[in-house]
Amino acid sequence: MEINLAGRKALVTGGSRGIGLAIARQFAQAGADVAIMARGRASLDEAVEAIGGAGPNRHVVAIACDVARADDIKAGYEQVLRAFGRLDILVNNAGASSTAPFESVTDAQWQEDFDLKLFAAIRLVRLAWPQMKEQRWGRIINVLNIGAKAPRPASAPTSVTRAAGLALTKVLAGEGAPHQILVNALLVGLIESDQWVRRAQKRGVPLKTLLDEMGKDIPLGRVGRAQEFANLACFLASDAASYITGAAINVDGGRSPVP
Repeated sequence: MEINLAGRKALVTGGSRGIGLAIARQFAQAGADVAIMARGRASLDEAVEAIGGAGPNRHVVAIACDVARADDIKAGYEQVLRAFGRLDILVNNAGASSTAPFESVTDAQWQEDFDLKLFAAIRLVRLAWPQMKEQRWGRIINVLNIGAKAPRPASAPTSVTRAAGLALTKVLAGEGAPHQILVNALLVGLIESDQWVRRAQKRGVPLKTLLDEMGKDIPLGRVGRAQEFANLACFLASDAASYITGAAINVDGGRSPVP
């Protein structure tokens, strides 16, 4: 099956590294124009270069934006509209895992996590929704993690904000369906990313050693690759997935106890 996103305009938050970068690159390879949002200008510039060779029919826009801030989101979204004129595909991907025992999580940490993960998605969807309704076509993908379905002990605040993101996905899917706006969630298990590179460095072990250890508890026997995640995101963003909405798909090698 060939996935074609030619002519589509996409925005990926957290798009300068890891899963977000892989998704943006895959979208570009499929022919979409792509905007990426992240906080660091240097990493954005590197990402544009990485995406630049992905496809012949792509326009890549890098927007320095802290999606935890409402004013940054509004300004960033206006940049997307100036560049593309509209938005067809929104991937809410920003946010790294933050976990601790419940008693140790402060109000400030709760608020930071909700702002970065849940409210960023809410605010961006609220901006894009009217235009998607008007054109009667839209794709929204919320990147969550498997804790949204099966939270573990000491997994707050992330598992709580991700569970809220799953509820948001279901609400939006029901409201978007009459307008041909399809809303789905992809739930991350263990995927190769920069956070594991940093953890390996902190422990003073080779990255492969850490990933091999992590893979022992996964039925498929290994940690996933960002490209594998991006492949599914690209499918959901396309016309090939025109009858899929309200789904919450685990991309975890079978790790989650809840399908």
